Amino acid sequence: MTITKAQLIDLLNEDLANEFAAVIQYTTYAAKATGLARPELVRFFQQEIPEEQAHAAFLANKIIVLGGEPTTQSAPVAVVSGNKAMLEAVLVAETKAVAAYTQRAEQAATLGLKALALDLEDMIRDETNHKEQTELLLKGWV
Repeated sequence: MTITKAQLIDLLNEDLANEFAAVIQYTTYAAKATGLARPELVRFFQQEIPEEQAHAAFLANKIIVLGGEPTTQSAPVAVVSGNKAMLEAVLVAETKAVAAYTQRAEQAATLGLKALALDLEDMIRDETNHKEQTELLLKGWV
């Protein structure tokens, strides 16, 4: 599929809104974690926040470089209750992020934006790691 630079900017803004949502999600879920797993879950959620903030900063900067205006709006955040439900919501978000960045890297490459494509590949690695860590936490959940 052929994409224009303007379309890529719009899609990167969607990604930026999702990164803002991830920061909110991880911050909120860290506060909501309960029970015996609370210390581990708080640590898990809080350690993801700086990476998501870095992704947001990267995307905002790239949007500016490409001639766009970064969004200041967050995508919706899943409001859930319970540790397992929070992990499941994170898994959904991380799975979507991997798919979105995979597509975005291909789109950037199509436009000849090789450096952007490579940077997005790094973000795919980060989001895949988040996804896999979440899957491991859910694996033994009852």
